[in-house]
This record gives sequence, C-alpha cells and structure tokens, in this order.
Amino acid sequence: MSLAADRPEFTPPSTSGRGRAIGLAIFAHVLLIAALTWGVGWKRESTNAPVQAELWSTTVQQAAPALVEPEPTPKVEPLPEKKPELKVDPPSPPKPVKVAEPQPEPEPKIDPQIAIEKVKKIEEKKKLDKKKAAEAKALAKQEAEEEAAEEARLEELAKKKRALEAKKVKDAKDAKEAKAAENDKKYEASLKAAREANLKRIAGIAGASGGETATGTAKQSTGPSAGYGGRVSARVKPNIVFTAEVAGNIEAGVEVRTAPDGTITGRRIIKSSGNKAWDDAVLRALDKTEILPKDTDGRVPPTIEIYFKPKDLL
Repeated sequence: MSLAADRPEFTPPSTSGRGRAIGLAIFAHVLLIAALTWGVGWKRESTNAPVQAELWSTTVQQAAPALVEPEPTPKVEPLPEKKPELKVDPPSPPKPVKVAEPQPEPEPKIDPQIAIEKVKKIEEKKKLDKKKAAEAKALAKQEAEEEAAEEARLEELAKKKRALEAKKVKDAKDAKEAKAAENDKKYEASLKAAREANLKRIAGIAGASGGETATGTAKQSTGPSAGYGGRVSARVKPNIVFTAEVAGNIEAGVEVRTAPDGTITGRRIIKSSGNKAWDDAVLRALDKTEILPKDTDGRVPPTIEIYFKPKDLL
C-alpha cells in the first residue's frame, strides 16, 4: 500500500482549472490576431498618418538603435588666389672686423743688485734657520744628558744611602754583640770574684762579726742595706717609658746581675706582670740605666731582684 493512500494529507492537490487557462490563452491569441489585422488594414487606408503598434511576444528581444540623421556637409569655399611673392635678396654678411691682439705687457726691469741682495737674504735666512735647528737639537741633547746625569746621581745617592743604612745596622748589631760579650765577660768576672769571696769567707768564718740574732755563715754581712732597693728603683724609674693604660697595679720582677763597679751585665724577668708591654718597658729602662748605684758600704751586690709597678711611676 502506498504512502499517499495511507496519508491523504500528503496526496498532491488535483489540477483544476486547466481548461479555463487554455481558453484564456486562445482568447488572448485571437485578440492579438484581430489587432494585427486591424492595424494592417488601417495603414492601407491612411498612408500619411503615423502608425504606432505594440507587439507582444513571449520572447524578449532588444530594440535596434534609433536612426540618426547625418549632419549636413559643410560648404567648401574656394581658396583665395595666391599673390605673387616679392623676391628680396638676403643681406650680405658683415665684413669681419680685425681686432688687434693684446700686446704682452713689458716685463719690469729688475735691478741685478736688488736680485743679488734678495738671494743673499734668502741664503742668510736658510743659514739662520739651520743654525736655530742645530742649536735646538744641541739644547735638547744637552737637557737629555743632564737628566740622565741627574738620574745617575740620584741613583748613586740612593745606593750610598742604602749602604750607609746597612752599615749602621751592621755597626749597631756589632756594638750590641760586643756589648753583650763584654757583659758576659763582666758577669764571668763577677762570678769569679764572688767565688773568691766565698773562699775567703769560708777561710775566715771563724772571725765572723754578725750579731747575736744573725743566721748567716759569712764573716761579715754582705747583703744590700735596707734602703738599697729604693735607691735602685729611684735610679731605674726615670728611664721607664710606658704610656699604655692597664687595669690594676701589675708588678714585674727582674733579676739583675752586676759587675763590682755596678755595671749591669745581665737582666731577666723572673716574675711576669702578665702585660708584655710593661715587662719590655722595665727591661729597656734597665738597659738605659747601665750602672746601678753603690750601697752604703761602697759595694754593689752581684745579683739583685727588683720589682716595678706602673702605679709607682705616678
């Protein structure tokens, strides 16, 4: 079974009115033929009257261009008659005019004497320029030589200065070594003297002159007096140079060895203050003092211990 039978709404509508359309078409053609016939007959009766007709066609056609009347040909006028030409002879060319050539100016006369003087002046100027150049060159050479000589002189002075400084250092070292050797000799001499004194003391111990409360074994007392330490400190303190600030009143102990005449032959720190700068200042002061004062009996102890405090310098 077809879809149109099942669904009547999908069936195409029936073509009604076809006969009417055909009839209208036939009627229109009849009218057209009648109009054409009437138009042809009307033109035959009156040929002078303009006729207009409208043609209907099912196909579209493009009209031909309108007729354009040609423009009237312009009237050509006859050319005027030519007049006879007058023959004129051309003017004759002008005659060339002779121009006088410029005469060279006469060269000025030069006086030979003036020319010779000019040449001499030029030569003299050249000689003077050469002389100036030579002098400038000689001056530059002289200045260079003087500069080299000055540099050599300064270098020689610097060399001599270095040699002198080296000699001073060597001399100071030799003097220090000589002084140390001399101090060692003095120390040995003091030790020898002390041994001899001990031998004499032992030999003469029976004649000792000590007091009842004396505990020594020598014939007579040989130690320093009670005020000798103060005299030694008073001699050494002015030579102490110390500007540093220290906390508390530190103390440095020094053992000093001397010759019989009081000359210091050796010194060493036996009690450090804990401040190396103060210890070194004390040792330098002893080196500067060189000789210790004699005791009340006219002698100097061979060995003595001295203690120094920074606050004691005030």
